[in-house]
Amino acid sequence: MKILVVNCGSSSLKYQLIDMDNEKLLAKGNFERIGEQESFVTHKVAPEKYVIKIPVMNHEEALKIVLEQLVHKDYGVIKDLKEINAVGHRAVHGGELFNKSVLVTDDVIEKMEELIPLAPLHNPAVVLGIRACQKAMPGVPMVAVFDTAFHQTMPKENYIYPIPYEFYEKYRIRKYGFHGTSHKFVSSRCAEILNRKNDENLKIVTCHLGQGASICAVKGGKSVDTSMGLSPISGIPMVTRSGDLDPSVVTEIMDRENLTAKEVISVLNKKSGLYGITGLNPDFREIELASYEPDNPKAKLAIDLFTKTIAQFIAKYAVSMNGIDAIVFTGGIGENQINIRKKICENLEWMGVKLDLDANNIRSEEKKISSSDSKVTVYIIPTDEEMAIARDTKSIVENI
Repeated sequence: MKILVVNCGSSSLKYQLIDMDNEKLLAKGNFERIGEQESFVTHKVAPEKYVIKIPVMNHEEALKIVLEQLVHKDYGVIKDLKEINAVGHRAVHGGELFNKSVLVTDDVIEKMEELIPLAPLHNPAVVLGIRACQKAMPGVPMVAVFDTAFHQTMPKENYIYPIPYEFYEKYRIRKYGFHGTSHKFVSSRCAEILNRKNDENLKIVTCHLGQGASICAVKGGKSVDTSMGLSPISGIPMVTRSGDLDPSVVTEIMDRENLTAKEVISVLNKKSGLYGITGLNPDFREIELASYEPDNPKAKLAIDLFTKTIAQFIAKYAVSMNGIDAIVFTGGIGENQINIRKKICENLEWMGVKLDLDANNIRSEEKKISSSDSKVTVYIIPTDEEMAIARDTKSIVENI
C-alpha cells in the first residue's frame, strides 16, 4: 500500500510518499510560497534533490505539480497516480469533535470548517489541501490525522481555564495542546524500548523541542497534560513564540503600543521567545552558539530561560503523574542540541536525573543517554510524524 502524506500550511505544502508494505520512504518534498510569483517546490528522491521554480496561485495548482514529480519520466517513483492507495492529511485542530484520526467525509470537512475560529491560519489550509487531493485523485480515500486528538484524554481539571465557565460553554475556550502526533509516536516507542507497552502505570514526559516546542505528560500511553493550550503560543518559550505570560503583559503592550488584538498576537507568535530577547536571527543554533560568547549576555539569558522552563515543566508533570519513569527528547532541538539536553537534565539532578555525558554526545539517533544509576531513564527518540500519519491512514483504510 502506497500512502501520500500531505501537510498543508497557509502558503506551503509538505508531502511524503511512503510504501507501507515495508515503511519505505519513496519521495518527499516541500512546496513553498504558494500564492506568490516566486513559489517553488523542493522534491527529494534519495540521494537526489530537484528544485522546480514555478508560480502557483493556490494549493490545487501546487498539488498538481507535486503529483507530476511523483510520476516524472526521469525521476518518478511511481508509474501511475493510481498506485497511490490513500492520502493522509495532517490536520492541526480537531477541537473536541475529533479524539482520533478519521476517514474524511463531507461531514468531517464541514466539522473542520466549524473549527476554523480555533485555528484560523491552519484549518482553512488543511481543507484546501483535502479538496485539492479529492479533485486530483477522485475515489482515493483520505484520512485526517489531528494534532490535538492525542490530548483529548486529558482530565478536565488539566484542560479547563479558570475563567468564566460560560466562555468554555459558548466558545470552547480551553487547553487543547498540539504536537500530539509526535508525542504519541515517541511515547509509544519509549514504551516499546522499556518493554512496558501496555503498562497503565508507565509515566513518561516527552519533550518535542523544535521551532515550536511543547512538553507532554503521558501516563499509560495517554496524554494527561501538555504545555501548549488554546493555541501553540503558550507553554515554554520558543524560538519566536512567547510561551506562558501574565495576561496583563498582553493588554499593557496593546495599550502602550496602540496595537490591535491581531497585531499583538502576531508579536507573540513571530517576534517573541528567544528571538525577542536576543534580537538575533530566529535560528536556535545561532542563538545557542552566541550564548557561549561572553559579550552576548542576552543569548545566555534566553538559553537559560529556555532550559530552566523545560525542566520546570518536566518536574510539574512528574508531580501531576505522581512519579516519572522516563524523559524523551525529540524534535530538531531535542534530537540534535547536545548541550541543551545537558542543561535541562542538570536542572533535574535533584530529582535523581543523571546524564551519561558520553552517551549524550550524539545527534538524531535513538539512544538511552542517562547513566546506569539515574533514577529516571532519559532517551533521545527521533520523531517521525509523517510515518505516524501514514500508519493511522493505513489502519483506517484497511478497515473501510
